[in-house]
Amino acid sequence: MPPTNRHPRTVDTSAHFCPHTGCDYRGWLGLGNLRANGHPSGGPWRQFQCRACEGYFLETHGTIFPGKRGAVELIVRVLACLAEGLGIRATARVFEVDPNTVLHWLVEAAEHLRAFSSYFLCDLHVGQLQLDELYAVLRDLKAGAISDDEAIERLERSRDWVWTAMDPTSKLLVVVEVGTRTLAMAQRVVHQLVQVLAPGCVPLFVTDGFKEYRTAILTHFGHWMQRERRQDKGPLPKPRWMPLPELRYA
Repeated sequence: MPPTNRHPRTVDTSAHFCPHTGCDYRGWLGLGNLRANGHPSGGPWRQFQCRACEGYFLETHGTIFPGKRGAVELIVRVLACLAEGLGIRATARVFEVDPNTVLHWLVEAAEHLRAFSSYFLCDLHVGQLQLDELYAVLRDLKAGAISDDEAIERLERSRDWVWTAMDPTSKLLVVVEVGTRTLAMAQRVVHQLVQVLAPGCVPLFVTDGFKEYRTAILTHFGHWMQRERRQDKGPLPKPRWMPLPELRYA
């Protein structure tokens, strides 16, 4: 879309697109349909207008910040403290925020991270993966199974398993799943790993002593092998499921 004014635009909009449903330019970058429209109510974020559909949106569209009363710097600092291991109530006391507000920010940030990871994590080439189990209760809270106060109380004395798969070289968390410590969850975690790894990538797997990991890894990184016939006559031996030759597990 060619510009309609004589003065060149100074605000770069190439990294944004119109999010409005029904707009012909929705999802397209760098087509010249966006223009800056100032800072609404004197806020810190710039507003954009799509000249095709004449819709408006903030440059923070698609993040966790729109609609929040708290300052962006406050939300970022709160989430940083939670990521460093500080408890919800302790974080709320430090920043003088209600614990339930801190909890809701944490849940929303976790959902945003899951969506971001599922979009960008694909065709990964990693040499090693470490699988382990941690604790959290965010899924029960989002499903409405427990109240805010109960979630905060349980987070302080965590009792639910969170499964993780991490690349120790880059510290990238490839998979994060919440569930019980069972074979079914082990199969689910390894299945998600297969979805994000590049075709033919078989990394070194390192786990703790939980025996169900071996079954889950062999299920996804194995192949059928036809055994040789030992006698000239008779039925063929049944094929056996064998690990891939390049599979390494410790």
